[in-house]
Amino acid sequence: MTETSGDLRVGIVGVGAMGADHAERVAHRVSGARLVAVSDADAARAGDLAARFPGVRAVTDPLALVADDDVDAVVVASPGAAHEEQVLACLEAGKHVLCEKPLTMDGESSLRVVRAERAAGRPLVQLGFMRRFDPEYARLKAVLDSGRLGRMLLLHNTHRNKSVPDTFRSEMIVRDSLVHEVDVARFLFGEEITEVTVYSPAPTSAAAEGVVDPQVSVFRMQGGAVVTNEVFVTNQVGYEVRCEAVCERGSAMAGRPWADLYTTVAADDGEGLWGGGVPADFLGRFARAYDLELQAWADASRRGEVVGPTTWDGYAATVVCEAGMRSLTTGEPASVTLVDPGPAS
Repeated sequence: MTETSGDLRVGIVGVGAMGADHAERVAHRVSGARLVAVSDADAARAGDLAARFPGVRAVTDPLALVADDDVDAVVVASPGAAHEEQVLACLEAGKHVLCEKPLTMDGESSLRVVRAERAAGRPLVQLGFMRRFDPEYARLKAVLDSGRLGRMLLLHNTHRNKSVPDTFRSEMIVRDSLVHEVDVARFLFGEEITEVTVYSPAPTSAAAEGVVDPQVSVFRMQGGAVVTNEVFVTNQVGYEVRCEAVCERGSAMAGRPWADLYTTVAADDGEGLWGGGVPADFLGRFARAYDLELQAWADASRRGEVVGPTTWDGYAATVVCEAGMRSLTTGEPASVTLVDPGPAS
């Protein structure tokens, strides 16, 4: 779409937990945007959601929503297997799209999307790596870029979920959870990941049969730095995400639980303990990040621009996760090879 002075008319494809949350956000918290249509493989779910918002239509076919002249821009929050077709349809229609991760399910199809966008002649896609918009991660990035702490040497990421369904298997911990740490590492260092090693500690008794959880992975960055990642998706406590950058002249952390979240409490035996609430899920922890992400996307789309993570970022993250899944299987380091998509038309 070209620059517009009116409200951005938004359609949402896929209205499960993430898409429904975005619908509420667009309808009530994003200025300059208006929710006009939703679509989902579960037609009843789409209809029920649409009925909550005056004037919002439920569209059975997601591609019909994309092609609808009354829709200016699209949020793709459907399952990853549907992303390639839906994002390519947005590109063909010339419409801005916010695509939740992953861009697609494999490197080849992600590269096709990168090339299709370049062939279209202008960027239209923003990837939903919301941590880049989280105020703490944004401040961490600013501190690192300022040079005050010197060169970053190490990065330590922690990513814990209270629980996941039994259908959430070992490879999904890499593809659907670790993918955020992949983007954080690339974002903070400003360079690519060249090698991934995934280690498999003895699993927790809370994990489903055959699932390797927790997992510890190590990234080697293009400049030689090392990133460690703990992903633990059945920690039975709550949603914890933090990141510590270790630099030549100091360190800095995003997601510091003791800064705002935790308070001291007295135990039954009179001893003092650290305690307090822990967010139940990512929607609570990153609510502000999602608000800022959607607002930035809507503002940029109205200007005819793209801000934030790109199709290249989505492609690179997918390729790194593919290497991670290979390492998970073999127990050996796996190299990351990115393909040059060629020049834009």
